[in-house]
Amino acid sequence: MLADIHGAPMIVHVWRRAIEADIGPVVVATDAPDIVAAIEAVGGAAVLTSPAHQSGSDRIFEALQKFDPDARHDIIVNVQGDLPTLDPRLLKSALLPLNIAAVDIATLGAEMTREVEKTDPNVVKIIGAPLSSHHLRALYFSRATAPWGPGPLYHHIGLYAYRRAALQHFVAMPPSSLEQREKLEQLRALEAGMRIDAIIVDTVPLGVDAPHDLERAREILASPLT
Repeated sequence: MLADIHGAPMIVHVWRRAIEADIGPVVVATDAPDIVAAIEAVGGAAVLTSPAHQSGSDRIFEALQKFDPDARHDIIVNVQGDLPTLDPRLLKSALLPLNIAAVDIATLGAEMTREVEKTDPNVVKIIGAPLSSHHLRALYFSRATAPWGPGPLYHHIGLYAYRRAALQHFVAMPPSSLEQREKLEQLRALEAGMRIDAIIVDTVPLGVDAPHDLERAREILASPLT
């Protein structure tokens, strides 16, 4: 998170992308004091959370309670801290399914265009019922190649928009059997009967998980940002 990209830590670039989305206050939730210091140094807000959390959802719920104890905000968007090249427009897209009252959690996907991704267990797939050409109601998420047969496969982008009540309900539940088997926490919500919808977008943000990803992010962000 503190790796340098053109003079600023990676987490600061992620914070900037979220600010550029202009959908509400941006708060960085972390268990690392150095990350808090990096965000505060550029005038941002950060909340120091427990290091014991098992998931990002647990961490953002603790940060939410500390940042907004009076419940002024009823929608929370969880952005991973390893997305320095994130297109801010994707954050606005993630909010769209919440216009449907029955939707508890919203997320994003993109059609797979590379054959290697279709069988890669590190690429999570959305299996869903299409509501339109760019909107799915999620029925399952899997690391397996699914669904079978002709037609598009969708890469799940791990960015979530929660209704506040849905986030509170989600973190109160224990991990589910399918969640533990697939190592995908969103399955906990589906097993509990919560509704997740996904907007299909045309780009997958670069996640920085390895040194070569960091070098690619530096290439994309070749011009220092202000």
